[in-house]
This record gives sequence, C-alpha cells and structure tokens, in this order.
Amino acid sequence: MASEPSWWPDFGWLTRLVETATGWTGLGIIFVYSFLIAFALPGVSEVVLLAPLDLGLPTWAKLSVIMLVSGLGKAAGSVFAFHIGQEAKQSGPIIRWLRRSRFDVIEWSESTTAELARRYGYAGLAIALSVPFFPDTISIYAFAVLERDYWRFALATFVGSVGRLLVTLGLFGAGSLTLGLF
Repeated sequence: MASEPSWWPDFGWLTRLVETATGWTGLGIIFVYSFLIAFALPGVSEVVLLAPLDLGLPTWAKLSVIMLVSGLGKAAGSVFAFHIGQEAKQSGPIIRWLRRSRFDVIEWSESTTAELARRYGYAGLAIALSVPFFPDTISIYAFAVLERDYWRFALATFVGSVGRLLVTLGLFGAGSLTLGLF
C-alpha cells in the first residue's frame, strides 16, 4: 500500500499465498491470514474468497467452509487485539501517541465507533465489520478500547467477519448464484 511507512514490511506475499492456497492446508493459511488481518496486517479480508481450494465439496460448501474458517481466525485475532486494547487503555503514552498519530484513531474511535458502541453495542461492531473493503483493524481496536467482554467481542467479530464475506459475495452477484440460495 502506498500509505504504508517505508519501514513497514511488505506482506503481499501472504496475500498471494492465500490467493493460491489449495487443499485442506489452504484452510490453515486462511485461518492464519484472517488472524493476522484482525490485529496487524494492512489489507482486506475478502481475498480469502479467491482461494482456489480444491476440497472436493460443492462450491456453496467450499465457500461456507472458507467463511467459517476465516471468521474463526478473525475472531481469534480480534481477541488478541482486544487484549492489546485492554492493556493500551492502561497506558498513557500509547493513548497520547494514538492521539498524535496520522489517522487520529482515538478521535475516530471516540466519535464514530463510540457512537456505534453506545447505540448498538456488540451488534455495532458486527455491523462495522460487515462493511467490505474497509480495514478491520481500525474497528477492532476502537471497540477493544471501549468494551470489556472477550466472548461477546469474539462473537461480534465472527458474525461481522462472516457478514462481510456474505455482503461481498452479494455485491459481486456471486452470492445467490454461488451459494445456490435461489
């Protein structure tokens, strides 16, 4: 990404690995990628839908398994991010650094995300994570600073992650055809 600092490592190889993941081992790659996307990696999680897994399953079942594994990976990664967020709440220097950062994460989290959290609770997190092509990490960390319940947080990120992949399939017209719903 052009906006990444020059010192930031290039993780394009991991995205390419997901895009070429095959077989049941590919599900492990999808899990790890989704875990990392939740708390550290730039990029979008929708790339998992492009994995050419050959699992011997019908397309709708393959996509369902990909969404389940990706959702579980992202939920696990978000719980890790949640823990970091809980620790960050206790750290004055981290909060000061975030306030001065280029993206002003604290201001954003205190306005938009805080409003979603107050109004909709964990459902707000799930809704925020259902928006395709928006970086998950911002929403996850913003909610992690505001919330306290690990299990509800993990469930909301799982639901939002799977919802995001379903919305993505729907946006590209593949949802009803690929999943065989209609």
